[in-house]
Amino acid sequence: MKARRPQVRSCRAQLGSGAGAGEPGPERWCCECLRCCGRRDPRPRTVWLGHPEKRDQRYPRNVINNQKYNFFTFLPGVLFNQFKYFFNLYFLLLACSQFVVEMRLGALYTYWVPLGFVLAVTVIREAAEEIRCYMRDKEVNSQIYSKLTARGTVKVKSSNIQVGDLIIVEKNQRVPADMIFLRTSEKNGSCFLRTDQLDGETDWKLRLPVTCTQRLPTASDLLQIRSYVYAEEPNIDIHNFVGTFTREDSDPPVNESLSIENTLWASTVIASGTVVGVVLYTGRELRSVMNTSNPRSKIGLFDLEVNCLTKILFGALVVVSLVMVALQHFAGRWYLQIIRFLLLFSNIIPISLRVNLDMGKIVYSWVIRRDSKIPGTVVRSSTIPEQLGRISYLLTDKTGTLTQNEMVFKRLHLGTVAYGLDSMDEVQSHIFSIYTQQSQDPPAVKGLTLATKVRKTMSSRVHEAVKAIALCHNVTPVYESNGVTDQAEAERHYEDSCRVYQASSPDEVALVQWTESVGLTLVGRDQSSVQLRTPGGHILNFTILQIFPFTYESKRMGIIVRDESTGEITFYMKGADVVMAGIVQYNDWLEEECGNMAREGLRVLVVAKKSLTEEQYQDFEARYIQAKLSVHDRSLKVATVIESLEMEMELLCLTGVEDQLQADVRPTLETLRNAGIKVWMLTGDKLETATCTAKNAHLVTRTQDIHIFRLVTNRGEAHLELNAFRRKHDCALVISGDSLEVCLKYYEYEFMELACQCPAVVCCRCAPTQKAQIVRLLQERTGKLTCAVGDGGNDVSMIQEADCGVGVEGKEGKQASLAADFSITQFKHLGRLLMVHGRNSYKRSAALSQFVIHRSLCISTMQAVFSSVFYFASVPLYQGFLIIGYSTIYTMFPVFSLVLDKDVKSEVAMLYPELYKDLLKGRPLSYKTFLIWVLISIYQGSIIMYGALLLFESEFVHIVAISFTSLILTELLMVALTIQTWHWLMIVAELLSLSCYIASLVFLHEFIDVYFIATLSFLWKVTVITLVSCLPLYVLKYLRRRFSPPSYSKLTS
Repeated sequence: MKARRPQVRSCRAQLGSGAGAGEPGPERWCCECLRCCGRRDPRPRTVWLGHPEKRDQRYPRNVINNQKYNFFTFLPGVLFNQFKYFFNLYFLLLACSQFVVEMRLGALYTYWVPLGFVLAVTVIREAAEEIRCYMRDKEVNSQIYSKLTARGTVKVKSSNIQVGDLIIVEKNQRVPADMIFLRTSEKNGSCFLRTDQLDGETDWKLRLPVTCTQRLPTASDLLQIRSYVYAEEPNIDIHNFVGTFTREDSDPPVNESLSIENTLWASTVIASGTVVGVVLYTGRELRSVMNTSNPRSKIGLFDLEVNCLTKILFGALVVVSLVMVALQHFAGRWYLQIIRFLLLFSNIIPISLRVNLDMGKIVYSWVIRRDSKIPGTVVRSSTIPEQLGRISYLLTDKTGTLTQNEMVFKRLHLGTVAYGLDSMDEVQSHIFSIYTQQSQDPPAVKGLTLATKVRKTMSSRVHEAVKAIALCHNVTPVYESNGVTDQAEAERHYEDSCRVYQASSPDEVALVQWTESVGLTLVGRDQSSVQLRTPGGHILNFTILQIFPFTYESKRMGIIVRDESTGEITFYMKGADVVMAGIVQYNDWLEEECGNMAREGLRVLVVAKKSLTEEQYQDFEARYIQAKLSVHDRSLKVATVIESLEMEMELLCLTGVEDQLQADVRPTLETLRNAGIKVWMLTGDKLETATCTAKNAHLVTRTQDIHIFRLVTNRGEAHLELNAFRRKHDCALVISGDSLEVCLKYYEYEFMELACQCPAVVCCRCAPTQKAQIVRLLQERTGKLTCAVGDGGNDVSMIQEADCGVGVEGKEGKQASLAADFSITQFKHLGRLLMVHGRNSYKRSAALSQFVIHRSLCISTMQAVFSSVFYFASVPLYQGFLIIGYSTIYTMFPVFSLVLDKDVKSEVAMLYPELYKDLLKGRPLSYKTFLIWVLISIYQGSIIMYGALLLFESEFVHIVAISFTSLILTELLMVALTIQTWHWLMIVAELLSLSCYIASLVFLHEFIDVYFIATLSFLWKVTVITLVSCLPLYVLKYLRRRFSPPSYSKLTS
């Protein structure tokens, strides 16, 4: 089911006028009847704090439900899904026809037992998957939270939370519903939020409580005030929110506007403090749920191809039946004769095909789970393992999938000298020498700092760079009790073992952790001051005068601080090289070194500073405050004032931080590329970060150019940019989600055509539904199979939309892993999953399906020959147990043992991924191979039947004995001919089947003359017929291997 952006009415106009939500109309009740269909129009709402009973409309329950069926719809649903396919419906009609006396050809059990077995296997498998799904949902819905009520704090299950409830969420606890943030226990009056499960970004988000409720003395006072939140209708946008908070019982009434900064969306995690929120949206109205497309039942391409072949076989069945009746000149009740012939030749479509393939899938799933080289791999959907062998496009998330989501400081570059990981001890000694010298001779250092004309020593240059990095950020050190030291004492003494850093970006934490490792430690920070500790334990105090946060437009952040000990005012700034190049003083090394570090896959930041006099700062502050107070063009005026400072800044250093790749990501991506699979990276992260990771992971090779698709907002810009991109060749594409949306709106066909020609594509700032849309477009435009890999809740839509979804169990939780068809623990396991298990599953199923069809066509050919010889009579050649035994105990085990066959060893398949390319053409199961097997079946069936007719003696019963024995032996020899790598179980299966047939002859006296089969005459006749039917095929196989060997044969030798 395709996820669509809901058409919602904006409530911004209502919010502007302060209008409340009206009384629900009478149509609401009929809409509620349709709520399971999701047809109720979303409307704005008024939510009273702590009073869920005062609701103005009915809201959905706060339950997570990933099941396909419920108790009542399970059996009808499973049966409908089985019989909606031609294959199974045909056998149902066939079995039902046997209740009509004129059409009955044999015992009822010969038709109903196989059909019942097939259905039982399917129902049991579906029931097991539904029970597993139910248990997972129950675990999520049963999570316990604290709720504020008039009786105090009570425990409540996640599924029982209602709109209007006041819910307490502890640190590291997942937010159970979409809420407005009312209070926090943090002293700084804010909290950090981890949103990786919602938008894929690992940056922590700062959230602010409603000012009015944060000022209340205690949390229980929330129930004593008369207040409500007026909120917009539920919608899909996770980055925006419009609402108002109103307190009625104050004088005058308090009105506060609410934005995204005041929200706590479900599926996010509280990273600091304990928070209290009022529930706004629940159940299917949650932002996270609306961004998740409904899971669809995936049917493999292989199953569709087999279904197509059965339709061809049905056509052949109808033609043969009509020919038989036509040769009788349509005499008598010819329409009944047609139906009898349809039943007689029904073996042309083998009912055992579905059972064999389904059991084969179970075996492949078991083999994948048992593979010691990909430990922890789980198969959650056992119906599509063959899909793994035919993937053309791999769509992968970045953070946590390709990368470990751990930032490591790798490089400090000062222009004339660069420090890597192996030389950080030199940086440490420089810092130590500066502060040792400072403690011994403070005036000298002070003189050195102020005398800018004096050529600086290397130690002071390093010190300036490290100090800038330690001050220019948004990181807050937080102290927690560790069992030995309590929180208050740890905070007072700046206890190292109790300190953790909180920030909105992991890059910033990595930088601050690095300054700590070289001797300058960030030990304290609030809204107005920063404290650093020197290697000697001395505390440096700085006052924060102004802070200019990072934005995606400015690509830089700045801070103005005053050193309390010297009174110096310094403006520090760090940002991307593209913007900082025009801000710093002229130099000849910045551009070149930034390029070098970016090629190594490092995230580069340029750090600069500017010393300000008191007069300069006072002048700036006056202009800055004036700009912030202006009503018109405020942001433009503020930016202009800040830019007046951003001139001729002193370039201090470059920093290089790396988001460490997962183990063996580069060789895995290279393997996939060599296998003919195109890799697209879809991430919610920033453009620069995504480009860096693409280079670092060698998703984009060193020889390839990268075309960064510039931001477009309308049709004209998109047209120009697409034309510019069209002129590039063998070029990787990097595009943002906003530009992608514009391109897909106006030039969907042209954009997809160009993108599909690229060796690699990187889409950044992608919304979850956009990821699913890209997967869907690839499927529609190319007709090729797609595989999506991710590890976060924001990847679920993409994983469920893809033909094959793979979840990585990582730091972002198990949401993606649980929603996927296959779950792996590391990205590198994907190579083996596709190259070995995907290849084997597809080739084995192709061989198995064609052999089962051959087995059925053989006996049908014999029936046709028998009927034509005996004046086109609709009389069965084999009856009762013979017909059931043929496709079960006599040939089932050897034929099914083909699921253990393999053409090359797993090591060879991994070493030569080019072998995978052959599978993309679909050659193992094609019309050509199908036709070859049909011809083989007709040849062997005719030889066996005509041989038996020529060599039979006085009684008809001998035809049955000779032909049936020859048929069994031919099938066993054909299995041996088809097998490429013998397994001991295959030999056991062959011998067991032969033994079963010989042993059962004693009980088959009704059909076979037991005394005749013990004669020499019987043995030589069966041997001759079997040799004539099989020997030419063995010869042909040898000649083909000799003169036209397959691509893998050279590798196996």
